[in-house]
Amino acid sequence: MGLSRPHKATNGFSTRWVFLFCIASFFFGIFVVDRFWAVPVPDPVETNEEASLKKVQSKTSQPIVNCEKKATSLQDDILSRVSETHDVIMTLDKTISSLEVQLAAARASRANNDEGSPMVTEPGIKNLKERPKVFFVMGIITAFSSRKRRDSIRETWMPQGENLRKLEVEKGIIMRFVIGHSATPGGVLDRAVDAEDAQHKDFLRLNHIEGYHELSSKTQIYFSTAVAKWDADFFIKVDDDVHINLGMVGSTLARHRSKPRVYLGCMKSGPVLAQKGVKYHEPEYWKFGEEGNKYFRHATGQIYAISKDLATYISVNKPILHRYANEDVSLGSWFIGLDVEHIDDRNLCCGTPLDCEWKAQAGNPCAASFDWSCSGICKSVERMEEVHQRCGEGDEAIWHTSF
Repeated sequence: MGLSRPHKATNGFSTRWVFLFCIASFFFGIFVVDRFWAVPVPDPVETNEEASLKKVQSKTSQPIVNCEKKATSLQDDILSRVSETHDVIMTLDKTISSLEVQLAAARASRANNDEGSPMVTEPGIKNLKERPKVFFVMGIITAFSSRKRRDSIRETWMPQGENLRKLEVEKGIIMRFVIGHSATPGGVLDRAVDAEDAQHKDFLRLNHIEGYHELSSKTQIYFSTAVAKWDADFFIKVDDDVHINLGMVGSTLARHRSKPRVYLGCMKSGPVLAQKGVKYHEPEYWKFGEEGNKYFRHATGQIYAISKDLATYISVNKPILHRYANEDVSLGSWFIGLDVEHIDDRNLCCGTPLDCEWKAQAGNPCAASFDWSCSGICKSVERMEEVHQRCGEGDEAIWHTSF
């Protein structure tokens, strides 16, 4: 009887330690399972789960466990998996961007069914994989009443006929007069442009009803249509009363070829005109703050260039991009909030004739020239030849310029 009490104490002591060991094993098991499920499942080729679990079990059977070392190992493993996941996300992001470009091309190619009144545009708009790869597309925005302006350009700085085709093949430069159709498709105005196009083959017809107050819409449709037809590094919009030196334009753009999102032009910030009846009146002036405020910085509308990603962005988001009264303001607003590099290049807005003439004589001709007072070359039909002679880079310059 006297020996039973110490025996009981020994049994009670052992039972308590067994009980505590079981509890510790239970919580450690939860910890291991929780860690196991928190880590993404590895690829079976790279790791062996069963071997890993056996290794963990063998470690738990040892009387001494280095918990600090084990926690560090698990942390390193988690960080490694996070890094791998980040790489996968980046790959998916690039894939999504590629799919968005394809979506843009598909939407633009179906513009005939979505915009304006029925009209036959250039047939056989090519899908993304068939688009020609070119350097830049220059769209010269024109109107039905501007036949003489177009002829003044054809006679000066824009190559014609076989040279126009040669420019596309050898230099990757596409040039087109951009125009939509009249409110009465097939009427006298449309037939006149059809005949002009048959003669010169230098038009890009849009599914768009022409009108001065529809320039923002026309700009959207131009970029959407162009990005569907050509896989270009840059897309340019220029008015039909501006003088262009193609070699200098190409050299200017080539300096920014490696950048993903470029918006290039002569940046300005003009006043928001609230008064009705004045030119460039902005009906939505109240959105820009108090009367007398200025617009955000944007490229002047005579000429600007955007990179492929931005043209694709316009095409993809065309239905929800807001259009203000002035197309250059509209374009600038579409890039607000995006990671876009605004490049202010004053070589794209030289004055005529003195400014552009002096630079041409110095061997550094301007890329584009016009008169600010006229928002283009004043009396461009009569003066385009004069400006070309005094400010041009030389008709052969484009063929000797490497991009």
